[in-house]
Amino acid sequence: MTEQPTPDEKRNAVARVLFAILRAVLTVVIVFDEIARPLYRPLIDWVASLRIVARMEAVIARQSRLAILALLAVPFVIAEPLKLLGLLMMADGRFRTGLVVFAFAHLVSFLLVERIYHAGREKLLTYGWLNWLMTLLDRLRRRALDWARSSAAYAFAIRARDAARAWWRGLRA
Repeated sequence: MTEQPTPDEKRNAVARVLFAILRAVLTVVIVFDEIARPLYRPLIDWVASLRIVARMEAVIARQSRLAILALLAVPFVIAEPLKLLGLLMMADGRFRTGLVVFAFAHLVSFLLVERIYHAGREKLLTYGWLNWLMTLLDRLRRRALDWARSSAAYAFAIRARDAARAWWRGLRA
């Protein structure tokens, strides 16, 4: 006769499955970011190098920390729900429209939220709660990256990325 699994064994099995799913999702997101970064990073660097952006950052940096927080909150409150809306639209079968909404929301995040945060970071981190939250998020991000990067799927994706880059360089040479 076989013994029935105990509730603890059932919970452990469910936890293992959930963690495997989480790891797969994180790996896909991180691999996508690794692939997309060479595409969006030059855009962010170019925008950051514009004279008007440098002036706006200087204006933002001179504001009070509460004003900077409000300036940061406005595009963040708009962009984050748009990302979810884009994902929902893609899941609902409106892939192209959802992708455009999702990409636009990321662009707003990259260009506005990142620049505002960069300009006011020093003052924003004087809020103890925000400093604690950003430290926690950075720690969690690093752990998630390390966890996903230790997977076989990530190693395979990086090998495929490197092979694609080498192939592309060979075509251009």
